[in-house]
Amino acid sequence: MSMIEKLGLAALRRIDPETAHRLALRALNTGFAPLPGQITSSRLKTELAGLSLPNPIGLAAGFDKNAECLSPLSRAGFGFVEVGAATPRPQPGNPRPRLFRLPEDGAVINRFGFNNEGMEAIADRLERRPSGTVVGLNLGANKDSDDRSEDFARVLARCGPHLDFATINVSSPNTENLRDLQGAAALEALLMKAQEARDWLPRRIPLFLKIAPDLTEAELADIARIALARGIDGIVATNTTLSRDGLQNANRSEKGGLSGRPLFDRSTRVLAQLFELTEGRMPLIGVGGVASAEDAYAKIRSGASAVQLYTALAYKGLSLAAEIVHGVDTILERDGFATVAEAVGTGRKDWL
Repeated sequence: MSMIEKLGLAALRRIDPETAHRLALRALNTGFAPLPGQITSSRLKTELAGLSLPNPIGLAAGFDKNAECLSPLSRAGFGFVEVGAATPRPQPGNPRPRLFRLPEDGAVINRFGFNNEGMEAIADRLERRPSGTVVGLNLGANKDSDDRSEDFARVLARCGPHLDFATINVSSPNTENLRDLQGAAALEALLMKAQEARDWLPRRIPLFLKIAPDLTEAELADIARIALARGIDGIVATNTTLSRDGLQNANRSEKGGLSGRPLFDRSTRVLAQLFELTEGRMPLIGVGGVASAEDAYAKIRSGASAVQLYTALAYKGLSLAAEIVHGVDTILERDGFATVAEAVGTGRKDWL
């Protein structure tokens, strides 16, 4: 981490976290901080549902909700970038304050509620996206929608021509009853509608499904069964948790989804369970509590073909992405793996 980044992070921690995030996005667009560009090697190159990634480390949705920073993020060292979530109509989200730091826990609680500028503004920016970067969009539904399944399909139809992949987000805890769409019947209907919308796109893109970490074993088994039967291209495991186990910070009682270090074990266990349930036949993307190269490597060995991070950037800066990418390359070499694919799932038994 450079001295400029250290000073910037220290200054941002003194102000309201949501305001700090907005300032960080603006600073990123100024080009003030040096960025490493694309990072790759023969070991790091990864195939994910037909996508060719320079490395397996991606940016999770939520950091760049409105696709405002695609150009600098394409040079930040990530192998892929996911923006959003996007809803058909703009919506302000839940009242502020709605973002809370838990520094002692290495965590964050948010209850944003899909605040975004809507699919039209986001599609316009995606149309002007830089070339050479794998970019996806997290699909959401409006809070007051009469048909949330239709919302996902509408966003996909509008933004899909400018995407490399899309993620169906039925696991945010901050939109009332959204997680009900993870139930077997509702999920099957939703996936069918989204796939129909995808079939009308000028080119086929992978569709991923993002799930919660708080599912029962039976619910997880249903999701795996339906995802395989419907031919979904991959599962993102996981979104934020409602659990508050073991937290120390005074903000632990705030409502919303918890992300960061306390989520690591829970989300990694779900990942390993999914790898078993799908028998390794479906690509998995591991997300939740990743703050180091060893964390990312643990996700890969638990079953992830690729890994995403976000919360740790708030504490360690954007340079963490490049640090993790280089670190994973070193660890793969250390353990005798010639590719990421060779390591996928090799340590899943440790989590079962």
